[in-house]
Amino acid sequence: MQKRWKIKETDSQTVKDLAESLGVSNSIAQLLVLRGINTFDAAKQFFRPDFSQFHNPFLMKDMQKAVDRIQTAIANNEKILVYGDYDVDGTTSVTMVYIFLSRLTENVAYYIPDRYTEGYGISLEGIDYAQENNFTLIIALDCGIRAVNQVNYANEKGVDFIICDHHNPSEVVPNSVAILNPKQKDCNYPFKELSGCGVGFKLIQGYSEKNNITFEEIQSLFDLLVVSISADIVPMIDENRVFSFFGLKQINENPRVGIKALMDAAKRKGKWTISDIVFGIAPRINAAGRIEHGKMAVELLIEKDREKAVKLAEGIEELNKRRKCLDQDITKQALGMIQKNKKSTVVYSPNWHKGVVGIVASRLIETHYRPTIVLAEKNGELTGSARSVKDFDLYKALLQCDKYLEKFGGHKYAAGLTLKKENLEDFIDAFERVVSNTILDEQLTPEVSIDMELDLHDIDDKLFRIIQQFSPFGPQNRNPIFITKAVKDSGYGGPVGADKTHLRLNVKNENSRNSISSIGFGLAHHFEKIKDGQSFDICYSIDENNWNGRKNLQLKLRDIKISI
Repeated sequence: MQKRWKIKETDSQTVKDLAESLGVSNSIAQLLVLRGINTFDAAKQFFRPDFSQFHNPFLMKDMQKAVDRIQTAIANNEKILVYGDYDVDGTTSVTMVYIFLSRLTENVAYYIPDRYTEGYGISLEGIDYAQENNFTLIIALDCGIRAVNQVNYANEKGVDFIICDHHNPSEVVPNSVAILNPKQKDCNYPFKELSGCGVGFKLIQGYSEKNNITFEEIQSLFDLLVVSISADIVPMIDENRVFSFFGLKQINENPRVGIKALMDAAKRKGKWTISDIVFGIAPRINAAGRIEHGKMAVELLIEKDREKAVKLAEGIEELNKRRKCLDQDITKQALGMIQKNKKSTVVYSPNWHKGVVGIVASRLIETHYRPTIVLAEKNGELTGSARSVKDFDLYKALLQCDKYLEKFGGHKYAAGLTLKKENLEDFIDAFERVVSNTILDEQLTPEVSIDMELDLHDIDDKLFRIIQQFSPFGPQNRNPIFITKAVKDSGYGGPVGADKTHLRLNVKNENSRNSISSIGFGLAHHFEKIKDGQSFDICYSIDENNWNGRKNLQLKLRDIKISI
């Protein structure tokens, strides 16, 4: 698939001033400015994350109400039900709040809705469960902001709700005791991009401050936070970056036994990164909710016994293997159903497994770059997942089609939806019409966002070490991408991998003394164009190859273009 290369722009004077104040090269200063870091103090905070950078939790609307209600519940020996979604953000949120409250009261339990019988978010079945088992307070995590009817139902049954969510609110919000969501228009919390687990942590932080619980007593929860932040792909800035910095430290030094069991199952050696969590831990946690039940993930994450955790992780690993097979089969089927000459994709089959439609939607975008929805069927109702492309607001598009939907929720780039089967064709037409009328042509071509042009001779261990200090990497703080023009392969490159789809090169140019090893995953199709000494341009990140105890710098190629 052809990609657009777009080099970011900076103000040269700002870069020069920052380089002088920090005593660094213009290249490093430019990378910082591109991340909104323009001053010495901002750079100091960036390179030295610490707990002082956390915001006051009571700046969040309704925080005092939420803390007061939990205090009352504990004082009166009320039963508290911690309720959350079945994905990674939801299950880590539930685990975190359940662990915290378990230290304060015995009257606490958790509830994860069944993906197939209850669906996403707050269910009436969950509320009935609470009433039947004498729970008088539900703390909902990573869901609930649109559950107006469900909360009214709970109120009628004498069950109170505290909602901790980070999804976009609608005009009408639930009539709950408290709503913690920084995206509410009248919420003054300074950082709007917390994960659901992040909102839950702010509640814990607020409760702790009011009840003389030290910060040291709750910082052991950071490993759960970094898993949620990684999986939910929220911006790696502000509090998310601080949470992730300390969460990664914990995962690499002293993870809880459940997370350690998942790490062992992934069989990845060396220091773990955000990317490792995304591809190694998150899919395994998700597999529980996608294939069986999300409560399996919570059981694993709260487990303290190592042997029991290993056994639970083995069960989840088997589910993950099943998930992979389903993912591959359904993706193959869906690719054959995609219509050309459209600006959106909506595909459906009654035979598809509901639990993997989100993964499949992401796979389809890799080959057909446009807003994509994949739907499955359950009990005559269609449910599915939607994924978007760069800068296209999927949530707003679905909002314009809501008369055909039973319910939906999500973010700019990812959403879930439910509709009646008889409305499918009308919805497909409406969604295509909205996308066609609003999407720009350039948004239908994937973009590689490039930080700057770099000479190969500037790449050395020192540069790599400094770039590593920019981590943790994630949205809005990506691993820097560079471009180098007019390079050639040294003559020893070629396709690699079991299926020969990857490309191994040793690149050099006129300014470089030696060639630099490079790997391009999925880029082997470029080899025919460059194998005979053709000059070409590369965009890449700088990586480290660790093989048999030997470490060498390598370029991780993102794309290749023939030099003009």
